[in-house]
Amino acid sequence: MITEDNKERIDSLISKMRAGNQRATGRLLTLVENNLDAAAYIIKKIYEFTGNAYIIGITGAPGSGKSSLINTMIEKFVDAGKRVGIVAVDPTSPFSGGALLGDRIRMKRNFSINDVFIRSMANRGQLGGLARATKDLVKVLDAAQNDIILIETVGVGQSEVEIFKSAHTTVVIVIPGLGDEIQAIKAGIMEITDIFVVNKMDFAGADQKVAELESMLDLNEKYEVSNPDHSLIVTRTQGWRPPIIKTNAITGKNIDKFISLIEKHKKYLIENNQMENKLKIKYRSEVLEILKFRMTQNIEALIYKNPEINQYIDKIIAKEKDPYSISEEILLKFIHMG
Repeated sequence: MITEDNKERIDSLISKMRAGNQRATGRLLTLVENNLDAAAYIIKKIYEFTGNAYIIGITGAPGSGKSSLINTMIEKFVDAGKRVGIVAVDPTSPFSGGALLGDRIRMKRNFSINDVFIRSMANRGQLGGLARATKDLVKVLDAAQNDIILIETVGVGQSEVEIFKSAHTTVVIVIPGLGDEIQAIKAGIMEITDIFVVNKMDFAGADQKVAELESMLDLNEKYEVSNPDHSLIVTRTQGWRPPIIKTNAITGKNIDKFISLIEKHKKYLIENNQMENKLKIKYRSEVLEILKFRMTQNIEALIYKNPEINQYIDKIIAKEKDPYSISEEILLKFIHMG
């Protein structure tokens, strides 16, 4: 529970954040990440200020040049007059040293502290789940009046898929020569990718990597199942074939073209009324995620506070009942008590 004093402190932090105070933003992010009750209170308070930032999800294996590409993207966005927020959900990221931009962050040049805000998250068990925490951090950065928010992750696990439900545009970075990388893409993220980047284009095998991705896209389109009801299944933008672009993040080769592809995808979403579809998928998933966590919390509290739990367990050990039957009994009891 949040005390009235804490509510007043949070309200004050929100006012300061809205006025551009980066330190207040950092404190709110810490509360959102580590205290679920505080997170719920903060999101309720700031929600009316969200929905203005454009959110880009970026993933790629370690060594793919992802951080270098993000560095260059930040430069381009800042040069265009944009404020940029970054949530780094990647233990290998050079951004994972702290919340505020500083000398701990490997950047090509110094930005104004008001231009860029970086928040790292350790890929650990978060209160309410990693995806929940990430989505809430994004909302805070959105309410803090950032124009662009980048979500950086590594891997293609379920957490990444859940996180990218919050993104308007999802980018997957690959490099030549990693055969396992293509298998990993097949395993889960092909369906949500909006743009593929073949980075380190000067490496041997870059054209072959493009050809492999094109073949995968052809195969995926052949067997793709439409999702007209916009259910909880994540699909990439309907009618959009993910473009593949070769880049060199170090030299800046084709970075402008890559940024243009992001803008093209944004324009496509708007012109084809896909933004609403994205929002439906995003918020159905988010509500379900919160409900599941809250229900789990309540059931755990009921079980651990109930002295009868040991009797239930003893019945399982004695083979009088199986775990499924006991679970059904507990669930029915929980429903009746609710």
